[in-house]
Amino acid sequence: MSTNEPITNESTPADLPKPVDDGAADHLTGVAVPHLTLPSTSGDAVELAAVRGTWVLFVYPSTGVPGQELPEGWDDVPGARGCTPEACGFRDNFEALQSTGIAAVYGLSMQSTDVQTEAAERLQLPYPLLSDSTLDLAGSLGLPTFVLHGITYYRRLTLIIGHGVIEHVFYPVFPTATHASDVTTWLHAR
Repeated sequence: MSTNEPITNESTPADLPKPVDDGAADHLTGVAVPHLTLPSTSGDAVELAAVRGTWVLFVYPSTGVPGQELPEGWDDVPGARGCTPEACGFRDNFEALQSTGIAAVYGLSMQSTDVQTEAAERLQLPYPLLSDSTLDLAGSLGLPTFVLHGITYYRRLTLIIGHGVIEHVFYPVFPTATHASDVTTWLHAR
């Protein structure tokens, strides 16, 4: 499949366990974004509290790496699978998202900037990915995580941030390929 073709849920197994709302993100609405600077695939560091206007931060566990198998048991973790389709959904809906008046879109995971840069180039993403390899944002905001084989990953969620404050939280996120469309619809309706 070429990267110019949208990746859809057909590229993920149909029998994935659905994540449930366990309340792990209930505390986030109305919370200020911390003064945290993260490296980005654009080559610049992004200071989260300095991003102006309304913007979207979608947080995901880990995109696949070409030539590497997913960790054993990955598909058994509700909500773990689907990072690449989600990133491509934000790519394919980028113009529609911009039409809502948002200032920026960022993706964030605990993966290194090198791994994310490869994914951003391969998937032709029009927005930067942020690396939080030490899970500082999780620590600052109490974001939900999960552990698999001794590695801590973010659980998937999306934050709508306006003028430094979290306005809305999408959690849990499922299915992933259509999530950007749901975010766009919400932004148009607000």
